Parts: sequence; C-alpha cells; structure tokens
Amino acid sequence: MYEMFRKQVKKLAGMLLCAAMLAGVLPLNILAAETVNASISPDITVTVDGAAWTFFSASGAQIHPILYNDVVYLPLRAVGELTGKNINWNQATLTYNLSGTRTAAVVTGSLDQNPVQQNVQIQLCPEFTIALDGVPCIFADAQGNPLCPAFYNGATYLPLPAVGQLIGKAAEWDQKTGTASFVSTDDIFVTDADSFAQTPDSTQVLPNQQTNGAYIGEEKAKSIALSHAGLTEGQVRFIKSKLDFDDGRWEYDVEFYTDTYQEYDYEIDAVTGAILKFDQDVESWTAPAQNQNTSSSQIGLEKAKSIALGRAGLSASQVRFTKAKLDYDDGHWEYELEFVSGTMEYELTIDAYSGAVLDYEAESIHH
Repeated sequence: MYEMFRKQVKKLAGMLLCAAMLAGVLPLNILAAETVNASISPDITVTVDGAAWTFFSASGAQIHPILYNDVVYLPLRAVGELTGKNINWNQATLTYNLSGTRTAAVVTGSLDQNPVQQNVQIQLCPEFTIALDGVPCIFADAQGNPLCPAFYNGATYLPLPAVGQLIGKAAEWDQKTGTASFVSTDDIFVTDADSFAQTPDSTQVLPNQQTNGAYIGEEKAKSIALSHAGLTEGQVRFIKSKLDFDDGRWEYDVEFYTDTYQEYDYEIDAVTGAILKFDQDVESWTAPAQNQNTSSSQIGLEKAKSIALGRAGLSASQVRFTKAKLDYDDGHWEYELEFVSGTMEYELTIDAYSGAVLDYEAESIHH
C-alpha cells in the first residue's frame, strides 16, 4: 500500500513539475528539494576551449550563471547545445535524458543591457536524474561529495563539474578572475556528439555505479594506492590524480614515482575503492654490465617465479601460471611471467641475472 502511494505521489510530483516548468515555479510542497541562497552572477565569464560563450533561454533571454557555495551552475540547455544532443524530460521518473543528434540551431537572443548581480533562492534537486544516452550519471566534486541539479525560475541548472563531465572537457573555476572554463583533454570521458568519441554502453555500467552513492574522493584514492605500494606520501611525487570514466565505470587514475625511478600507476573504483589495475615500472633501468654477462649465472625460472610471487604477496598454491619463460628483449635477458589468482591477473618482467623486477602489472579480470 505504501509503495503504491509513493509511486502515485512521485507521478503527481512529475506532473506538477512539468506545469511548474512552464509557469516558472517549483512545487516545493511536493518535491524533496532544498531551498538555498545563491546569486545570479553576470560577471562570471564562461569559455569553451578559449572561446567565450553566452547562454539564452528558448525565448531568447540571456541566462547568467548562478553561484552557490563557490560552485558555478550553468543552464542544462547549454549542455544540450555543447554536446549536440536533444534533451528529453521524463516526468514519471524525473529524468532528463541527453540523446540523439540535436537538429535545432544554437539559441541566440538579446544581451542583457543592465546585468546586475542579485541574490536569489534556488532549489537543489537530488531527485532529478541526468542521463546520457539512457545511462544515469553520477556527479561529484574533487573530494567525492555528491553534486545535484538545481532549479530556478523555470530552468534546471547543473554544477560546473557535471557540465564538464557531460561535454567531455575538463572544468576549471578561477575565482580570482571569475572565469569558468572548459578545456579539451584526451584523458577524460567524452560523448558521442560529432566532435567527440563514443559514449559508454549502458550494459557496461556496473550496478554499484548506477546509484547516487558518494565517490570515495581523490585523497582516499591516493591513500589506497600508497598503502598498496607500501609507500608514504613523503616518499613519492604524484604526476596524476584524477577522476575519469573508462569502460563503463568511474574510476580514479593515480600515478606517482619515487626517487629510485619506480613509477606506479593505479586505477581505483571511484565508488568502492577497489583496485582495478596497477602497474609498476622501473624507469630508465640499465642492468649492470656484469649481471648481463653470459659468463655469469642466470637466476633460473624457479627463482624468477619465487620473486614474482613474493612481489605479488602470494604463494604458489594460490596462483595458476599461464606464462613463464626466458626471453631476450632490447639487449637484455628477462623472465616473462604471467599468473592468475582469484579475480586478478598478474604480469611481471624480471631481470634474468639480477632478479630485479623491471615491470609489474595486475588487473582485475572482470574490469
């Protein structure tokens, strides 16, 4: 009975919301939206790959960015124009879906002749879902805190990081200059609009990432990687630490290196904190001449296996070797070893004379 009542209320909420969008009023007595104080900020400049953008409503009125809690919010209509996708509203599920190829031209209109900053009240709407080609999206800031859409004066707005995530560009906010910018990068999730790459397949999105649960955050991801490597933050220098979308899931890419030229590369599930993949390389490795002299003794395959197992923290009974051979590569003799343990697959390259681990990589088989 309660579930039937809840569904009826949600359906009614959607119908009232649709009417409210036309009237410019949000039915706060129905929706679980939180009213907060924000400011319309016409002094904020928005750039996309260096070019300034101005946004207009369907009627041609200029829409200015909204600033709330030091986060810039932009109209959802802008996302449709920037991605080249249509925006469809489903009142039954309170979902905006960006899909298809946008046929309408970018809306133009009249510039606001007397733009002034003004304090307003907006509604934060965590019950709104934003989907890209039918795939629900989860938005979070750099610390992993959830971000949700906002509603003001008949229009839905999205926080800057969410817009960047949807259009496939890095979002940056410079408070000193009042500039919100989107910059293209080859290492970020992109859409299948004409100027971008393919979108994630909805069948690839893992169940635990279709919820609105919070991400673990960048600092937590770094801590997980350091703990696994047996290092402290003072022993390494980070060269990458970012939230990324890859193969249907959100994950943190963390890379760092030590003073001994060992480079570590981790992929960590953004929701669960599970290590999906890690790689350790010895950069600029040059084997000592005496160790690669054929008159010296090689360590042997069994010793190489023992070193590999020790590096992985596993015993022989816990693994199944799929490759174990001596190889000559780039002027050096090496042992190439591959084995499986549970849901993880390991690959190691070991110097045939010194026993040094030259390359160490592990990846979840179900990744």
